[in-house]
Amino acid sequence: MRTELQFSTQDLALTRFAVSPMQEVVTSLRALACSPVPALHRRWAGLVRGRLAAMVPPDGHLPDFLNPAPAGCSTTLAEELAVITATGAEQVRADLDVLAAEAGGRLPAALTALHRDPSGQLPRLAAEIEAYWELALAPYWARIRALLAADVFHRSRQAAEHGPARMLDDLHETVRWDGTALRLERRHCAVTRLTAGAGLLLVPSAFAWPRVLTRVLPPDPPQLVYPARGTAALWEERPGSAARTDALAAVLGRSRAQLLAELDSPASTTELARRTGLSPAAVSQHLTALRAAGLTSAHRAGHTVLSARTGVGDSLFDTDGQSLDRATPAGRPAR
Repeated sequence: MRTELQFSTQDLALTRFAVSPMQEVVTSLRALACSPVPALHRRWAGLVRGRLAAMVPPDGHLPDFLNPAPAGCSTTLAEELAVITATGAEQVRADLDVLAAEAGGRLPAALTALHRDPSGQLPRLAAEIEAYWELALAPYWARIRALLAADVFHRSRQAAEHGPARMLDDLHETVRWDGTALRLERRHCAVTRLTAGAGLLLVPSAFAWPRVLTRVLPPDPPQLVYPARGTAALWEERPGSAARTDALAAVLGRSRAQLLAELDSPASTTELARRTGLSPAAVSQHLTALRAAGLTSAHRAGHTVLSARTGVGDSLFDTDGQSLDRATPAGRPAR
């Protein structure tokens, strides 16, 4: 099915990015429910396989109430769970009725109590989500969040350098910007604005690949969840480029070359200290020098400041003139 999301100048002006912990909860549950688990995430799945939610099937409808529109660029799981537990009974039942219809008209037994008494069961569901989060995602959230922040940073820079149209057209192989609308190919359901709010909410996800997910629920703006750049390398060990780092060390010094090599995705001072064995104070001092030289930049993400390589810094590690993105999913060339 092919559909499109009509755009106005106001929509374009109100387009924003957001990182959503709940989106990673839902899409990771869907990945675990697949048989087999997508190859990108099998290493992670082997570590966390266990608790699954009946309301997140491997295909088909995802309950809208599980993915409230993030209020800001970087929301917390607690904030999203508060919105979920306040969901009206009518919305919960409507989502569960769609799941029942897709399952042949019968709601899974695990969801009957939630359908019968949404207000009484939603706090229990929130507790189950928290338990799943602590088991499956919290130990890896720093890595996942850095991946998502790197995607937002890349696309923000892309929009600044080439314009929003180029950024929108580059989100996914099934998404195309034609000047007046986003055209979405191979959709299992139509996407229509109806009375949804203006703008567009773009949400990168580590677990959405290979799909693009949509949510259009008034009065929220339409939500487009797309696979973040770099997902294929998310669970890889970081081998680094030893030869290039050694060469840079002769010019920059060993510690600064090592830090620059680690910034293939944005990271905080604390995370860089953990990876390199340097003290946080030393990391901060070296990052200041690298920033002054134009090799790195700093960006606030919620309460955390992330450092990232600039284009100049990237060029020092680009040995063959091609993009440094090691993890553009198969089927879509890097641009």
